[in-house]
Amino acid sequence: MDHSKSRFLNELASELGNHSEKEAILREYESHIDEIILELMFYDEKHVMEQIISRVGSPGEIAKIWRDEFSVTPSNMKWLFILLNIIFFIIGSLLTLFHNLYQWKWLSAIWSHLTAIPTLIAVIYLFFWALLGYEIGKAFGHKGKILLKRTFLFSLIPNLLLMVLTVLHIIPHSWFEPLLSRTFIITCILFTLILYPVSWIGYRWGKKESV
Repeated sequence: MDHSKSRFLNELASELGNHSEKEAILREYESHIDEIILELMFYDEKHVMEQIISRVGSPGEIAKIWRDEFSVTPSNMKWLFILLNIIFFIIGSLLTLFHNLYQWKWLSAIWSHLTAIPTLIAVIYLFFWALLGYEIGKAFGHKGKILLKRTFLFSLIPNLLLMVLTVLHIIPHSWFEPLLSRTFIITCILFTLILYPVSWIGYRWGKKESV
């Protein structure tokens, strides 16, 4: 078993050449190979090697993936999700503003429906953050860890700004009736705290899919 693992990693190291992320890539694939070996510990070495190549690809295929230029860069990915979060923020802000400044019946109807399902909206928003982590993990693998943190911090700025403006009464509390209750505030804080763990779980899942 160890011979199969060593042979595979040596071939992969040779194929990667002077790749800047060589050591990290080898560690990543070593952990996946260890999982496969543990699962197939009662099989012969030939079968184990066939399964390794079948599941993670040949050393040549893996090296080619890492050498190729991806059309999606870390910078583009980060700003895409930041932009999406800002769009959500702007839509919500405009909806709140117009609802309180104008008495449009159709807008009041939309507001009533949305304020009746805050939990569903929160769950959808959590899904957005899980998707963020998944896409970063899948596109960039282990290299996406720092990107995830930066994207998360930048994307969270509008959320924190809204909370601060509301707490300081710069934005009238009455604008958020009937949402702005003690229970709702506590729920918002809890959801904010779990946003990063949710995106991290998505990242780990996406990173596993990238292998």
